[in-house]
Amino acid sequence: MRTNHFITIVAFLLFTSCGYKPSSHYIQNIFTEDIFVQVNIDKAEPENAPFVKDEINRLVYTRFKGRVTSREKSSSQITVSYAGSTFNPISYENGFVTRYSANIRVNFDMVTKKGRVKKSISAIVESDIQSSSLLSASLRNDAIKKGLEKALNEFVAFVSAKGVLSK
Repeated sequence: MRTNHFITIVAFLLFTSCGYKPSSHYIQNIFTEDIFVQVNIDKAEPENAPFVKDEINRLVYTRFKGRVTSREKSSSQITVSYAGSTFNPISYENGFVTRYSANIRVNFDMVTKKGRVKKSISAIVESDIQSSSLLSASLRNDAIKKGLEKALNEFVAFVSAKGVLSK
């Protein structure tokens, strides 16, 4: 029991003494509090647009500590565009593909306090393929969602790093 208290105290001292600040602190160096978010719908993959819109809105609220507002009320903007995906086989069994690598590309166009910034992010996800074409289509969509989620997380890391460098 005493060791748990000791570890908690040491962890607390490390975080408070080293000047730790959450990523939202640095993101505020880049974006204003009111942010307009636009997701461009890809005609080939329209079912992913609501997922991306919900995720980017969640990131603005939780990681940026901002508010999603209309274009007229905001001075910061984020435009997210799904730029497609490629699927490459990486494993075969009896001549059939059993595992593949999905490369998901996402483009970000931002209007920030520092001006306009564009960033392209590629996320790679590996996944299995089932023998059923219905299951394979579902797994393909899951791979795209996982790739989009990875790209959005990388976007947050990119913006945080930009915020640290702009200080």
